[in-house]
Amino acid sequence: MLINCAAYHEGVKLADLPVADISDYMERPECFVWVELRDATDAEIDEMQEEFGLHDLAVEDAKHGHQRPKIEEYGDELFVVIHLPELEEVGLSVGEFSIFVGRNFVLSVRNRSEQSFQSVRERCEREPELLGLGSGFVLYALMDAVVDRYFPLVDELESQFEAIEDHLFEKDSALANIEHLYQLKRKVVLLKHAVAPLMEVAGKLHGGRVPPPCVNTQEYFRDVYDHLMRINTSLDIVRDTISTAILVCQSTVSIEQNDVNKKLAAWAGIFAVATAFVGIWGMNFQHMPELAWDYGYLYALLIISATCGFLYYRFKRSGWL
Repeated sequence: MLINCAAYHEGVKLADLPVADISDYMERPECFVWVELRDATDAEIDEMQEEFGLHDLAVEDAKHGHQRPKIEEYGDELFVVIHLPELEEVGLSVGEFSIFVGRNFVLSVRNRSEQSFQSVRERCEREPELLGLGSGFVLYALMDAVVDRYFPLVDELESQFEAIEDHLFEKDSALANIEHLYQLKRKVVLLKHAVAPLMEVAGKLHGGRVPPPCVNTQEYFRDVYDHLMRINTSLDIVRDTISTAILVCQSTVSIEQNDVNKKLAAWAGIFAVATAFVGIWGMNFQHMPELAWDYGYLYALLIISATCGFLYYRFKRSGWL
């Protein structure tokens, strides 16, 4: 679906265009075209390929989707893939943002995501002196908007971890905490898969040899790279902390199991003593004097009870019961 298609001259918007007029405006000097598609069909992408002269391999990747974040150069043109993660109740969904960048055009194709980038276009149009830098600045603005939306995700993941951490040492909650921690770790890993490769992309757009469309905007991409470094560091810290918390929960499970084993062993010891006494007096030998006592049965019960009571007291005092 076509969202926007507009032509700009030296940073000033000229007009909204029908797709058929794109090639006419691209022939004008100091003019570039910015097109935004959402969940584009193969036919729509083919139409854009005809208007912009896009490379076949880049078009194939855009059609198939499910690419890792990357940047590829085709002559003076760039093909950039960015992930668009979104937090949901049950996990983290990941959309995809494919951006074609040429000397005088930018084409973005957004798939499997509800995020809107209309505010990016409005921001750029309010700054014509920066938009006049051309397609490289538009690429920066889109990447910067995506990276800025990573920060709230990191904050939310940290908040979710803190909520689990508050219940980390509650009795009989270790197994549930491990399950929640693994679910959270999966979200962190998915976000990490979006951030780490994008750092490589941003790193190729500033310093040293950079693609032609980005020559005048290197310092802006360096700012994006710095933001990604911060996010990546935060994700590493969260992931390591989650791993530590999982180890703590596993240790807690072992401790709880040891407590249960202690209780079972203590009760087994108590009943073993009682069983020993009963076994001795239950042998029924002819010359067992206790069998002839008038109060032998009562004495036996008292001895068994006293011995078991003493053992219970000792086990209780030692923390086994």
